[in-house]
Amino acid sequence: MAKHLFVTGGVVSSLGKGLTCAALGRLLISRGLKVKLQKLDPYINVDPGTMSPFQHGEVFVTVDGAETDLDLGHYERFTGIVTTQDSNFTTGTIYEAVITKERRGDYLGGTVQVVPHVTDEIKEKVRRLATPDVDVVITEVGGTVGDIESLPFLEAIRQFGLEAGRDKVLYIHLTLVPYLRATGETKTKPTQHSVGRLREIGIIPDVLICRTEKPLLEEQRRKIALFCNVATECVIEEPDLLDRSIYELPVILEEQGLEALIARRLGLRGRRRDLREWKKMLEVLRHPQAEVDVAVVGKYIRLQSAYESVYESLTHGGIANGCRVRVHRVESEDVERVGVEALLRDMDGILVPGGFGIRGTEGKVATITYARTSGTPYFGLCLGMQCAVIEFARNVCGLRGANSSEFNPHTRHPVITLMGQQRRVRRKGGTMRLGQYPCVLQKGTRAARAYRRDEVRERHRHRYEFNNRYREVFARHGMVFSGVCPEGDLVEIVELAEHPWFLAVQFHPEFQSTPLSAHPLFAAFVGAALKRRAERAGQAPPKNVGE
Repeated sequence: MAKHLFVTGGVVSSLGKGLTCAALGRLLISRGLKVKLQKLDPYINVDPGTMSPFQHGEVFVTVDGAETDLDLGHYERFTGIVTTQDSNFTTGTIYEAVITKERRGDYLGGTVQVVPHVTDEIKEKVRRLATPDVDVVITEVGGTVGDIESLPFLEAIRQFGLEAGRDKVLYIHLTLVPYLRATGETKTKPTQHSVGRLREIGIIPDVLICRTEKPLLEEQRRKIALFCNVATECVIEEPDLLDRSIYELPVILEEQGLEALIARRLGLRGRRRDLREWKKMLEVLRHPQAEVDVAVVGKYIRLQSAYESVYESLTHGGIANGCRVRVHRVESEDVERVGVEALLRDMDGILVPGGFGIRGTEGKVATITYARTSGTPYFGLCLGMQCAVIEFARNVCGLRGANSSEFNPHTRHPVITLMGQQRRVRRKGGTMRLGQYPCVLQKGTRAARAYRRDEVRERHRHRYEFNNRYREVFARHGMVFSGVCPEGDLVEIVELAEHPWFLAVQFHPEFQSTPLSAHPLFAAFVGAALKRRAERAGQAPPKNVGE
């Protein structure tokens, strides 16, 4: 029977519960255990798909087409597991399910209440992951203890421990131990109050993970243990990683014995812990052989989490090439105002990520013109491909005013338009192609060399597609359609054979990249950037990974 870890947070939000859960998953997997992870989000939206990136950050897409919290990206990157629609539930989805049952008559005319009906629904979602082949289910409860939105979820996991038995459930509370610079003191009182609120609800945490700016002294650790009613060994320090990689976290927790503690408390068996491959990857991160400068030109640049998976995938591409990728975040509207030369002339590579809406698109088009004409390696993702198509249509094919029908419904040349209806998800504002689709690769192309396969499957999140009416004219002018989805003959990958490295995709490869296995296209792109940097410095170019 599967054991359960519930991870809650206190004092403030954004402490890193998602990263902590991902690190725990990596540690347990290193013992040969089968792990699944899940996030419970207290907000009332059914999913984050309609939320602004400035509100929620990146929307992560699962293989089965669920639009989910970005923490699921951390889960997949750290553990290599594949998340699904059962890996993320919100208050909206819970209440939607309860109301549907009430309308159907499942409650036999009874009064529907938070307890037991809502809490029962939450527990059912948790049990859904506890299949016979799973050893441990890690469930992260979003929000902060004390938030009114989180109360039904906390009540549900309290009940879960009572029903499953305390030998099968472990509660981990992530809290903040702040450092007051004015007095030079580290304060444990916020942690004491946070644990107190949790105990009022009926949950007694087994392990405390303390986010710290300064290392905890043994005296402070004992004080936290005494006032929070846990063993001293169960007070775990999680330092800020401002100058270190997030991928250091599993090793930091391992060195404090957290994984061994969890295994002992829950009676988990497995082989001896094996983090050799993970630590080998960290050595590449710590001691890169080279550096490259890559510009990410987008419209949500000022928000780090809006392109979280893109930034991490560039790091993975760097690991694959033994180099450090220095990311330069460039606002696409700044390109429109300042010009491309001033912002991009020192870049070794340029990437334009996905997005929706017209704001900043002309800056992206200008960026692509610069990349194409200067020979700078270019990688376009989703909207980054569509903008590449628009740029090529206008400036190479001579199709004046070419555009996407999303941006200009009356354009004479809608080179990007609404096409195909397979597995589209209807929601307010239109329909979307969501989830994983096949892509057949053309032999001999840059994409085929990078993947080293004839067919791949990639994740999508978009409404608009390349307009097949223009394929012939584009091909005549030198654009190669190196990847096509057989379900509807939809263009998935375009590239320019005469360019040093110019490739753009309709899908989101960043959702399938990990530090132990960089996505082939990210590895090839960073390799191309590394080659360009060497050539500009008059050095012998390295062999390009994936080419």
